[in-house]
Amino acid sequence: MNMSCNTPVKSARRIQGMGVSKILELAQVARDLKNQGASVIDLSAGLPDFETPEIIGQAAKDAIDRGETRYTAIDGTPELKAAIREKFRRENGLVFANNEVMASAGAKQVLYNAFMATLDPGDEVILPTPCWLSYFDIVQISGGVPMPLPTTLEAGFKITPAQLRQAITPRSRWVLLNSPSNPSGAVYSAEELNALLDVISDYPNLAAMADDVYEHMRFTDAPFATPAALRPDLRDRILTVNAVSKAYAMTGWRLGYCAGPADLLHCMKIVQSQSTSSPSSISQAAAVAALAGPQNFVQEANKSYRLRRDVMIEGLAKVPGIECRPPDGAFYAFVRVSKLFGLQRPSGEVVKTDTDLTDYLLEAVKVVTVPGSEFGLEGHLRLSFASEEQEIKRALVLISDAIGNLTYV
Repeated sequence: MNMSCNTPVKSARRIQGMGVSKILELAQVARDLKNQGASVIDLSAGLPDFETPEIIGQAAKDAIDRGETRYTAIDGTPELKAAIREKFRRENGLVFANNEVMASAGAKQVLYNAFMATLDPGDEVILPTPCWLSYFDIVQISGGVPMPLPTTLEAGFKITPAQLRQAITPRSRWVLLNSPSNPSGAVYSAEELNALLDVISDYPNLAAMADDVYEHMRFTDAPFATPAALRPDLRDRILTVNAVSKAYAMTGWRLGYCAGPADLLHCMKIVQSQSTSSPSSISQAAAVAALAGPQNFVQEANKSYRLRRDVMIEGLAKVPGIECRPPDGAFYAFVRVSKLFGLQRPSGEVVKTDTDLTDYLLEAVKVVTVPGSEFGLEGHLRLSFASEEQEIKRALVLISDAIGNLTYV
C-alpha cells in the first residue's frame, strides 16, 4: 500500500511511494477485528497454521540452557552452516563449501543483502509477475529498478524463454525465479527452468536468483527442480534462497539461508554486518534441529496442504465470476475476478478493481483476502489455504454469498 512518509526529517527518495506491506496491514486488520469480537476469516495469511515441531522448540530451549545467547559469526554458526550444506546435498544434490552458504534473519534479509550488494542505481531486476510484493520494494530500496514481466492464468502464471529474452536490457542484472510461487502456486519443471537458464547463459552480466522458500509444498509427483542443480555451468551466476519459515512452521523465528558463489556471499556478508550482524543465536540452534532432524513433519504438512488445496479449488469452482486453476505448490489460490468488475454492491458502489472486491468481502462477510494488484497483476485475488478445512469451507460459502449479492448496474 503506497503512502507518504511524513516526518520533520527529510525522507529518502528511495522509499517515496512505498508503504508497509499490504499483507501485513491486512493481517493487522484481521487481528483488530477479532480483538473487537468480530468473527473474521483470514485468507490473507502467508504463514502455516501449524505449531513449530516440539523437537525444534526443545533445541532452542536447550541452547538457552547452555548459555548460547551471545553474538555468533555474522553468516551463521558452524553447526548451522554444516546443517545448511547437508540439506543442499541431501535434498538438492548440491555440494557447497563453507564460504558458499550463509544464514540471515529471514529469507527477506537474504534478498535485501543480495540486492544491496549488487545493484547500482538504475540496474534492473526482472520479476515474473504475479510475484511476492516485497520483491518490488526491496529492489527499489536497493537502488534498482523492478521490471515486471506479466504472466497469465492461461500460461499457468509462468514466463516463457521468448518473454524473458525480450525483457532483457543492458541494465538487467537479475532474474528472480520463485518456484513454487507466491502468490500463484506455479511450479516450473526442470525442462522449463532449463529453457530459461539457456537464455540467461547468453548474457554474461545477468544472474538468476532462485527463491525456493516453498520447496516442500508441492502437489505434483515431479521432483523439485532448482536452477543451481540443473546448471552447474552457471554456478557462479546463481543464488539459491531458502528458509525454515514455511517448511517447519517457523515464521516468527526469522531464519533464512542461501547458497551461491563465495565472492557474492562475501559482499552480502558485508551488507549484513552493518544491519543485523548475525541472526538470533537461539533461532540458529532451532534451525539446526529443523534441517538436520526428522523430516516427517514436512511430509505430513504437505499432505495436509494438498487436501486443503482440493477443498479450496472445489469450493471456488462453485463461485460465479471466479476463474481459477489448481496451484501446483505453495498454499495459495490466485484467482481471476475481473468478470465481477462493473457489478454493483448492495450499498450502490460499483466494483471496479480487485482492491474494491477485497474491501467489499471484508466489509460484507469479514473474509480477508489480498488483491492481485499488490503482486503486480490486477484483476485477481490471493486466497491462502493455510487454514483448517472447515474454516476454508465456511469462507467460501461467505464469499459465494457476497458475490451473489452483486448486481448488474
